[in-house]
Amino acid sequence: MKIMCLNGPNLNRLGKREPEIYGSETLEDVKQSLIAVGKELGAEVDFRQSNHEGELVDWIHEAEDERYDAIIINPAAYTHTSVALRDALAGITVPAIEVHISNIHKRETFRHHSYLAPVCVGQICGLGTKGYELALRSFVQA
Repeated sequence: MKIMCLNGPNLNRLGKREPEIYGSETLEDVKQSLIAVGKELGAEVDFRQSNHEGELVDWIHEAEDERYDAIIINPAAYTHTSVALRDALAGITVPAIEVHISNIHKRETFRHHSYLAPVCVGQICGLGTKGYELALRSFVQA
């Protein structure tokens, strides 16, 4: 099983940016952990991060074209603003789970709405970086 894990803007600052909200783990820590769990489960995890919306759109298209089995996506701030990411996910057959480290529903009102959730098979939020592993396990054990 091939899984693409996409991370949006500012997640490259994980571990430095607002640790009281996002914790002390770095994105590299999350990557290494997810790849290790993937190996245990027999899944290949392709882990990527970009601060650029268009690059994330291109990667979503690539997931379809290169026949990935699933997408785990933490769109970060693009969750609340990006019709482009929503349309990219709606335009492919690869299933996606949206992941957020913090509970977006307990934060500022503008964070409560996700453009991506309606075109994803599920959303995991508020469970810290463990949400990535839960999404991975959900796809592999389905």
